[in-house]
Amino acid sequence: QVQLVESGGGLVQPGGSLRLSCAASGIIFSIYTMAWYRQAPGKQRELVAAITGGGSTNYADSVKGRFTISRDNVKYTMYLQMDSLKPEDTAVYHCTTGRQRYWGQGTQVTVSS
Repeated sequence: QVQLVESGGGLVQPGGSLRLSCAASGIIFSIYTMAWYRQAPGKQRELVAAITGGGSTNYADSVKGRFTISRDNVKYTMYLQMDSLKPEDTAVYHCTTGRQRYWGQGTQVTVSS
């Protein structure tokens, strides 16, 4: 059974930081590309960042320079460090495998004063 479990979301003020985690099980984690997507009400789900098993990364232009994706292949965990958060970052953040077959339940990030 494949499971992806996100954690770390919450309510922060603009300019604040959060670190999201995605704990994986049931896959050979080290060979999987992993990604973070987000979806806000009324908006299409969008790719935030992705990381290959070897550590190559890419980011949406909207988060480039503010977010950092990483992974720990020993702990079977992917992370998203989010700095300089903006209200427009408010969304449910989901982790997924590179081919998007498996998804976590999501974690809510709210950036508001």
